[in-house]
Amino acid sequence: MESKKVLATSLTEAQGQALIRLARSVISARLAVEAESLSVSDDSAVLKQAELQQHRGVFVTLTVGGLLRGCIGSLVAVSCIVDGVRENALNAAFGDPRFAPLSVAELATIEIEVSILSQPQSLDYADGDDLVAKLKPNVDGVIIAKGGARATFLPQVWEQLPEPESFLSHLCQKAMLNTDAWRDGTLAVQTYSVQYFHECRSM
Repeated sequence: MESKKVLATSLTEAQGQALIRLARSVISARLAVEAESLSVSDDSAVLKQAELQQHRGVFVTLTVGGLLRGCIGSLVAVSCIVDGVRENALNAAFGDPRFAPLSVAELATIEIEVSILSQPQSLDYADGDDLVAKLKPNVDGVIIAKGGARATFLPQVWEQLPEPESFLSHLCQKAMLNTDAWRDGTLAVQTYSVQYFHECRSM
């Protein structure tokens, strides 16, 4: 599957698949299982490329049969892309509080997706209707914040929640806010774009 949602500085599909293999390798190593397919050593030259040393927000998502199995990441650029993939692959597999740690038996069933984020930008809006009008479905990742509450949905979530009103209501629920909290214009809102890569596995 090809990469989606182009960033200002796009990564190539080869770079993206090297990141996917890195994610699978570090998860496999934690489980003391030999990594499948190419070893990360085969990707060492790619992983050292300047584009992958950029500091970016990174998310790693694990699914099984299309269902979420773990998703952890950083919205801000706390480390380079390669290090972000290493850390968040382990966090998604073993540190997502919504799920039990990944087991050896599950390793062969997971599919891995790596998302590389642009820098979030504040979105000014007047009220709920204005917010809905300004959001770009299938393009914008969205961060909301109010008081100590904060949550984000990656752009990929638009595939499950294509209507902006439903998207925002579920995002408010994720932040432990009232589902209508987005309507009164009091939320701080930021948006970002994503380039994401889905694991290409031989049949």
